[in-house]
Amino acid sequence: MTSAAPHATSRPFRLTVGSLVLRDFEAGDADGVHAIVGDDRVTYWMSFESQSRDEAQAMLDGILERQRETPRGEFYLAITESDSPEVIIGFVRLGLMGVKAADLGYALRPEWQGRGIARVAVSRMIEFGIEDLGLHRITANVGSMNTSSMRLVESLGFQREGTIRDHVHTNGAWRDSVSFSLLEGERSPASD
Repeated sequence: MTSAAPHATSRPFRLTVGSLVLRDFEAGDADGVHAIVGDDRVTYWMSFESQSRDEAQAMLDGILERQRETPRGEFYLAITESDSPEVIIGFVRLGLMGVKAADLGYALRPEWQGRGIARVAVSRMIEFGIEDLGLHRITANVGSMNTSSMRLVESLGFQREGTIRDHVHTNGAWRDSVSFSLLEGERSPASD
């Protein structure tokens, strides 16, 4: 069961669903960020290569700066558990773009994968985006070999739109992405 959604301008921003907390990043989260973006097993599927500790700190600094923008251009949230809110399991992000549209991104530390956490967090973020931000369209671009992530978004009602050839250059090579979208009203009942 989800909690009532906060007003999109509340600071610090926080969503809850079950035992998960999706919260604004904090200044002390650099180690948690590095545990995600510094791990080759995670970044293999992302649009950038593994980041050093200093690069993870710079990434966090950018996230913290963008959190203060009014209006917010993104909701980049740490995924934690309510009983251990300082341990960052992963992140979920809605990057707002265009008219009533956003890009979705997410990642989990390897030791937390395969437990249904991404599904719960992404579903909650979709609910927030559509119901609270009034989004009409959410896009997810997934690496063409990332079958787990493709299954996840499809199970939440996303429709495959096509392949974006040579979409990202990471780990020394160009990689295709499969583009998915979800329109308001198309959410899978299983995502609620």
